[in-house]
Amino acid sequence: MGGFWPVPDALAYLRGSWRVTRSVRDLASGDLGRFEGTTLFDPLEGGGLLHRESGTFTWRGVPRPAERTLRFLPGPGGTVDVRFADGRPFHGLDLSAGRYVADHPCSADLYRGEFTVRDEERWRTVWRVRGPAKDLELDTGYVRAD
Repeated sequence: MGGFWPVPDALAYLRGSWRVTRSVRDLASGDLGRFEGTTLFDPLEGGGLLHRESGTFTWRGVPRPAERTLRFLPGPGGTVDVRFADGRPFHGLDLSAGRYVADHPCSADLYRGEFTVRDEERWRTVWRVRGPAKDLELDTGYVRAD
């Protein structure tokens, strides 16, 4: 499996609290940012998980509060249908091989995310964002907190 840890049921794996560290690189300007905080995956009424991320994002030396909310809905065979908070589709997620690549076109930009699971306590995402106004890499590490 190339060092990846297969996850037969992504929702069961993600449930709970995770410590998060994210580096953000603007590949065009060379600017670096950092996010530190927590992600909570709490059960949703009717199935799935509510993903709530909160913490501090520091960009160009200026720290500010940051948060986002997503919905992780059950898909077939242990997969996930990831949605924005307002219900719009974001991407699918299948961790059964311990690694998954997802694409999300957003206007003229393309977000490509690679999800990797290392073990029951650690997983990672790397999003590469390319478009006319964006050239970014977001590298996020998650460590189980509960």
